[in-house]
Amino acid sequence: MNRIFCIVGKSCSGKDTLYARILAEGRPAPVPVIPCTTRPRRTGETEGQNYRFVTQEQLEEFEAGGQVIEKREYHTTQGLWIYFTLRFDLDHDRLLITTLEGAAALMDCYGPQAVHILYLTVDDHTRLLRCIAREEGQSHPDYAEVCRRFLADQADFSPERLSKFPNLHPIDTAAGTDDCLRQWWTLYQSTGH
Repeated sequence: MNRIFCIVGKSCSGKDTLYARILAEGRPAPVPVIPCTTRPRRTGETEGQNYRFVTQEQLEEFEAGGQVIEKREYHTTQGLWIYFTLRFDLDHDRLLITTLEGAAALMDCYGPQAVHILYLTVDDHTRLLRCIAREEGQSHPDYAEVCRRFLADQADFSPERLSKFPNLHPIDTAAGTDDCLRQWWTLYQSTGH
């Protein structure tokens, strides 16, 4: 059976870095699922690589066509941002960055046995410094949004919420990307390959 690997974690826990390195390794790896968002593109993001950047009207068309698996709305300091995942064939192992809500919707759609959750963790001090550094690289830094996301993550990834997910695999990113990759390939091979 093909599997879906969901990379989840608090802001700046290393999700984008691990995702990019898995795909760049050149080994047989899951096929990426590109999520969609209505938020503005950040500096350094590429259309179709990090996200598909869409309009509200395009989202409504996808919803009318029954293509949206899950959708999340965030009331940010810059307005409403919507993230969502479109249906895809499970003809290969798949890999995506999502949230716990997104992983739950994938479990509802494809079955809990198909979904494996890679929960990236890092201490709050390191994570906050990464969030600030990332925001400093934006053309219009929004530190209030950094604070909002940082605090929201505490509730979103509470131990109570995490305990409700089967196939949850914690990966501590503090030791660096090479160690995270080692943990990933061990998990990938032990769950079916």
